[in-house]
Amino acid sequence: MKKTMGILIITGITIGFFVLSYIDLYLADSIVNEDWLLEQFTDHLDCRIQKLMRQFTISGVNIALVRNGQIVYTMAYGYADKESRRKMAVELPVRVQSISKSVTAWAVMKLAEENKINLDEPVSKYLKDWEFPDSTYNTEGITIRRLLSHTAGLPLGNILEFYSPDGPIPSLSDSLSKTAFPFQKPGKGFSYSNVGYNLLELIIEQITGREFAEYMEDEILVPLNMLHSSFKWDIETLAVSPLGYTLKGKAVPHYRYPEKASGGLISTVEDIARFCIAGMNNYSKQNILTPYSVEQLYSPQVNKLGIYNLVFEAYGFGYYLEHRLAVSHGGQGTGWMSHFHSIPGTGDAIIILTNSQRSWPLISSVLKGWARWRGLPVSGMARIILGQCFLWALIGIIVAVITLKAVNTGIYVINNGLRFIPINFKLTNISRIIQLGVSISLCAGLLCCVSRPYLFLTSVFPGVSEWFGRSTAVLAILLFIKSFISK
Repeated sequence: MKKTMGILIITGITIGFFVLSYIDLYLADSIVNEDWLLEQFTDHLDCRIQKLMRQFTISGVNIALVRNGQIVYTMAYGYADKESRRKMAVELPVRVQSISKSVTAWAVMKLAEENKINLDEPVSKYLKDWEFPDSTYNTEGITIRRLLSHTAGLPLGNILEFYSPDGPIPSLSDSLSKTAFPFQKPGKGFSYSNVGYNLLELIIEQITGREFAEYMEDEILVPLNMLHSSFKWDIETLAVSPLGYTLKGKAVPHYRYPEKASGGLISTVEDIARFCIAGMNNYSKQNILTPYSVEQLYSPQVNKLGIYNLVFEAYGFGYYLEHRLAVSHGGQGTGWMSHFHSIPGTGDAIIILTNSQRSWPLISSVLKGWARWRGLPVSGMARIILGQCFLWALIGIIVAVITLKAVNTGIYVINNGLRFIPINFKLTNISRIIQLGVSISLCAGLLCCVSRPYLFLTSVFPGVSEWFGRSTAVLAILLFIKSFISK
């Protein structure tokens, strides 16, 4: 009878946690109708974004919608600086982080069109005064194609290393000498790499004889009418841009990197919308790349993406690919999160730029509602919402277990008094030894997570992951105490 009641309680609490979070996070965007006019959808968007910002403690959001190759809506929410109460604005230049990779890929394809590079030649052919550090892998297999598609075998790089705007900073070549160590055979498989795109930056500089930021401005940004975008990190630009906010909600002072190609673009939401439109061959008037080169950017180069396959189907040159019709890329840095999702064939796109690292659930939810409105397949990013729901369900299980064990322990103490005895490692104490081992393991795992400066789970699931940690800590403490109580 007790076991049956326990199972019923655990099941009930788990289902309750899941249903409540599912209704709040997933079904809230299912009311969106394909027949809605733009005004109806944007009214829904206004309410939804503001609610999600409160729910996930997000400082500011800029958003833009594109239909039929035209920007039809832009809006800013929240604050660029919470302390001074400076409002977010669509004209403010913000860090778009890894969206920079998509823009960098355009520059590489432009050089390929001009026959200044060959995508399948070893990159060493284009590096005049820089060499790879010693490696056990043959770096001749590192080609520009593999750098563009993250299959060159290079590491992610140090995402937490950055420098103040007015302080000394290493050169690009010095930085690459410390990070460009292949960790697997080039061409073996997909491994997302900032280092690979930073190497493309060096190649662009050495081929053109110009600074990367200058080349990008003259050859890509200005021709695409991205007049409020720059890879130059001058103090004036940083001074007017919003502050970023960490997972813990702390403001991040302005900073810069030695590298720019992988995550150094500062841009406005309208400029990123213009960039998306430039990649729509049926709607674009750009003359930087031929339609064939644009299609090459969107051609799948690798399908096995590891953990990224939970969200995307393939990767091209600087773009994630979905449903054979959607191209997208996101960006994340200390204090920042961004995403664009474009359907080149229909002329639709949505751009979401935020100054908070707690924004993935918001981005996922907004993308789901937008896809329903446009009658498009739901983005794989919506799985983040389902993951959030299942994590709440797991918390429900933990809470139910805590409740049952606390009640049973309380009843035992009331009937028998509180009496602690040491554990002796005999078969009769095996259940108490297991409880103690589980408790110690949970505590060790939690301490390891807390000590790390960045945790992927917390970034993807802000809020719920914190409650998961708290409930797990309570369970660990309860199991520890229970393992020493006589029974």
